[in-house]
Amino acid sequence: MKHQPHEMLPQGHHAPLFKSFFQGSFACSTACRGEGKRVDLVINSGHDTLLDKDYALLATHQLLTARDSARWYLIEQKPGEYDWSTFLSMLHAAENNGLEVIWELAHFGWPAQLDIWQPAFVDRFAHFARALAKLMRDEGYSAPFFTPMNQISFWSWAGAEVALFNPGVTARGRELKLQLVRASVAAMHAIREELPGARFVLTDPLVHIAAPDMMKEHLAEASRQHEAQYEAWDMIGGRLHPELGGNDSLLDIIGLNYYPDNQWYTNGDPLDEQQAEYRPLASLLLEVWQRYQRPMLIAETGAEGAMRAPWLGRVVEQVNQARAQGADIQGISIFPAVDYPSWADDRRSPGGLFGLADANGNRTINEPYALEIRSQQIRMKNAVGEK
Repeated sequence: MKHQPHEMLPQGHHAPLFKSFFQGSFACSTACRGEGKRVDLVINSGHDTLLDKDYALLATHQLLTARDSARWYLIEQKPGEYDWSTFLSMLHAAENNGLEVIWELAHFGWPAQLDIWQPAFVDRFAHFARALAKLMRDEGYSAPFFTPMNQISFWSWAGAEVALFNPGVTARGRELKLQLVRASVAAMHAIREELPGARFVLTDPLVHIAAPDMMKEHLAEASRQHEAQYEAWDMIGGRLHPELGGNDSLLDIIGLNYYPDNQWYTNGDPLDEQQAEYRPLASLLLEVWQRYQRPMLIAETGAEGAMRAPWLGRVVEQVNQARAQGADIQGISIFPAVDYPSWADDRRSPGGLFGLADANGNRTINEPYALEIRSQQIRMKNAVGEK
């Protein structure tokens, strides 16, 4: 496998899976909004034309593992025909800068004219995944990282419960979740047939939902909503709906996306850290660890504006608490690595380590954020006596 992991973990005895513990995630959504407009954040952020510069920025800051996307809708514009040019430019730019990449195969988007509800969607996705695995094998990779379907639970809710983006329907979230799991499982089997050493980072939000009071029915509803976050992982692992093809061997690395708004009451009101019902991140991580006993990655985390640095500091503190109690947490991925116009409304999302590019293709750095990242990297190395 190219780019062998080398960075030690500060606590525990779990061997490192990734090249760096602190990582960078690029915004990769290719969703279509209700009005039919596709929003490709790789393009909107300028990342598509600044691949070498963007990867070099990450490498300079010792963020040697990244999350990026093989954009299915661009690669397979005609059924069964693959144009790998956009992907190979990413792959080679990452190689040139010494980066290891976790490749997303579908981030809320799929090829036009393909019906997501039909069996053909599953078949086409599996064929695409197999072709990508063959390509990477030919490029010299034996154990790359993939995320087949990014955030199955969130996609099911946003796309098929509240029609925030494609497929743009309501009251069909469960149906979409089952379909996305089918596609993920089929893709993972196809990839493993070509690359038996491939690893899978299975991402979804890590959330906590609390009852607004102690009424029995409200507590039961809060428990039901909280438990629902595990359904996609349970399906992939064959614990739930085994007819979808999931099994224990596919439940590989649990990717957890965690933000300041990931806790709320059953009525939708937000929970903040000052409220009694708020749960420390460490306790949520330990809950996932106890349930699955699988390596975990904070696959996305971040805050906006001046909250970026302090938020990361609190996340690292909680991650270290969970790891000290035995949880195998393999890394923390900063999201977004570079700013982008928000996919929901084109608003600039000021949460990146690096800003939108100027006319010369240069990005400004958020200095307090960079300093916090560097401080945390130094603390981690000191914790295990590295020089």
